[in-house]
Amino acid sequence: MNVRRYIMVIAVLLLGSIAVAQADDVHMASGSVHFSTPSNWVGIMQVDGDPEVRVFQVPDPSPSARSTLARVSVTVKQMVNPQDFNSYVSGAVTKAKQLKNYQPGQRAAGDENSFIYTASENGTAYTYVERYWFRDGHAIQLRCARPSTSQAGQAWTVTFDKGCSSIASTLGT
Repeated sequence: MNVRRYIMVIAVLLLGSIAVAQADDVHMASGSVHFSTPSNWVGIMQVDGDPEVRVFQVPDPSPSARSTLARVSVTVKQMVNPQDFNSYVSGAVTKAKQLKNYQPGQRAAGDENSFIYTASENGTAYTYVERYWFRDGHAIQLRCARPSTSQAGQAWTVTFDKGCSSIASTLGT
């Protein structure tokens, strides 16, 4: 009986720690670009310089995660003017259109800085959301890529999308 109670207490504590996961702060471009990620996101790549890049793996608890990589990246590149920024965005969109099985998606009305599309990676359909901003002489790209379907279910997809949108709301201000 005491062992069961102990296991229940441990389980409740573990679930509680997951529910109140703290955010990790990220600073880029000498501190002029900053955002927070959920603490369970794993930093898998960091490139300093120009461009500066941070890539985070978003854990997918399902068996399908063994063959996929849900990830969020933020790229900051120095830009002299809005014309260079527009060329940068155009180049990124052109590159995306060259991905296998590229299909444009629907973006929300009035959301002109977002590009939503699906494409294939290693035979798996992925959903991409890319957002762009030009601020303080920097082009900022947020790219969220996740499998279009996951065995983790809709709740995981909603959580991933919320995390991506949270970073976008910070970067867009």
